[in-house]
Amino acid sequence: MPRLIRELPFAEQPRYRLAATGPAALSDAELVAILANLPDLSVAQRLLDHFGNLSKLARADAREIRQHAFGVGPAKAAQLGAAAELARRLVATVEERVQIRSPADAVNMLRVLIGSEPQEHLVVVILDTKNRVLKTHTVYIGNINTSMIRMGEIYREPVRLNAMAIIVAHNHPSQDPSPSPEDILSTKQIVDTGKLLDIDCLDHLIICESRFTSLRERGLGFSH
Repeated sequence: MPRLIRELPFAEQPRYRLAATGPAALSDAELVAILANLPDLSVAQRLLDHFGNLSKLARADAREIRQHAFGVGPAKAAQLGAAAELARRLVATVEERVQIRSPADAVNMLRVLIGSEPQEHLVVVILDTKNRVLKTHTVYIGNINTSMIRMGEIYREPVRLNAMAIIVAHNHPSQDPSPSPEDILSTKQIVDTGKLLDIDCLDHLIICESRFTSLRERGLGFSH
């Protein structure tokens, strides 16, 4: 049943709630409705239901958005696309101030970038002496055979930036974060190469939308 925003009590309208309680109090549908200036909350909810979550909606192109939400024209689809791109750029800016203290810190930073990607991405988080992020560098995109990873590709950027440590991470589009034998073998190779370069590989993470695996925590590929 349509939920026209103008027909809601004033105190329940998303823009009023945003001003009164702050954005954290709003639902995903309310935020999408504000960003795209939608008159109907059900349209925003329909988009979220179709794509599954905000991350997947943010990666949808304008044509697909318009196909699945009556009332969303080119301008409103463009507004959603612009908001998603701003969010991605904000992550790239903020990450330089992030200090990694645990696997969860790295996962929280990386999940928005690769957690729901339909293709595999292998990234290297490059860290300084205090485990602050210098850069997140994408090494491979596509069908990644971790047993064929070239160590030179992993360490080229960390060496250039005089990094003290790195965290390697890749996503599993299957949403199963279980490491393969090849993942474990490549982890050992990455760790051993880092020792030769005096760059500590702190972890190898496998990241999915709702779960992750730390190979260091599981003792896979790392010396005890």
